[in-house]
Amino acid sequence: MHYVYIIQSDVDGSYYAGYSRNPPLRVIHHNDGWTRSTKAKRPWKLVYVEEFLTKSEALRREREIKKKKSRKFLEKLIRSAGSKNQ
Repeated sequence: MHYVYIIQSDVDGSYYAGYSRNPPLRVIHHNDGWTRSTKAKRPWKLVYVEEFLTKSEALRREREIKKKKSRKFLEKLIRSAGSKNQ
């Protein structure tokens, strides 16, 4: 499986969206400083995950999310996932 994930910084509440085959492990990598763009805002926590059958679908969705560049959009997406799990 392939996943798109959103993580949130405990430092300032900012978000980062990415692609991975193993989101929990990827968050560990973010928190260990493996990614230059997220290194300064550690620690991060996983707040959202979407699952896809193919890598191309996941990467397409990641680009779609990153293109929005809207905190409001991300928070709505995260809230909608939370309400599905209740």
